[in-house]
Amino acid sequence: MTDRLGSGEFEIIARYFRPLSKGEPGALDLADDAAVLEWAAGEGVVATTDVLIAGVHFFPDDPADLVARKLLRVNLSDLAAMGARPRAYLLSCALPADVSDEWLTAFRDGLAEDQLAYGVVLVGGDTVATPGPVTLCATALGEVPPNAALRRDRARRGDAVFVSGTIGDGALGLKVLRGEAPKLEEESRAALVARYHLPSPRVRLGQELRGVAHAAIDVSDGLVGDLAHICEVSGVAAVVDWVRVPLSPAARRFVAAAPEAREAVVTGGDDYELLFTAAPESREEVAKRAARAGVAVTEIGVLTEGDGVLVRDANGNPIALERGGYSHFGGRAP
Repeated sequence: MTDRLGSGEFEIIARYFRPLSKGEPGALDLADDAAVLEWAAGEGVVATTDVLIAGVHFFPDDPADLVARKLLRVNLSDLAAMGARPRAYLLSCALPADVSDEWLTAFRDGLAEDQLAYGVVLVGGDTVATPGPVTLCATALGEVPPNAALRRDRARRGDAVFVSGTIGDGALGLKVLRGEAPKLEEESRAALVARYHLPSPRVRLGQELRGVAHAAIDVSDGLVGDLAHICEVSGVAAVVDWVRVPLSPAARRFVAAAPEAREAVVTGGDDYELLFTAAPESREEVAKRAARAGVAVTEIGVLTEGDGVLVRDANGNPIALERGGYSHFGGRAP
């Protein structure tokens, strides 16, 4: 491909992406058609992929380094939900002709920063030209011991429902960026936007939950919608108490000023926290493992007979929700 940089595909790979493959001999300096990876014998390989499109999943003027880090992190969050240890990733970029050196340099630097933070390395991918918006795809690879991967279909009636961190910051951050927020002090606005731009995949927690969590998923499409996925494939229903859903101080201030925003909190997505179920008698063990991972975990509900997810208020009354979660077809866009 050619672009305003006057570069072809291989020059772009060599200039911006080959340095990100250092440390993994099997990446072959990104000079071959594929990587040759030799990892621990007997370990299972967990693979996941996500696509981010400018104007759909991020704003076209978002800083390139944050776009890169979010792209990598949403994939690492999927690995975390399976209890996997991240090892490597592949990257494919469809770039318009006017992509700048400054954008690509910042994009590469963002990837480099999070590679170091999460112990992953680039091992391959593709770079093509497009007349449309910037389109980015990452495929993350991880390892998990035999029969230890966390799954969605192992939840049991009577399980307690837990979630890590806080919920709703990403969705409320998007509202701030869209100009749909109530009057908030700048500190709260900045905190919510930061969570939208840069989630924190719970990689260590996912590994700690192996052997104690019955089912798990990461909250990408909204707490209610993602819990519904667990319920559907496990053949159970869930009851969630709104007052127990953990909110950040900024989210609490937002909801206090705009009570209708509580629906966005539980259905909006972009949290990338871990949502999981475990036996009630495992509460202490869950707390111990969460402490080892350095992540707060909150019990928010219970699994019951039936199907679907019910969110109830402080008086035990059902909260009517217009939707169950974000849909990639007909859902939101920046």
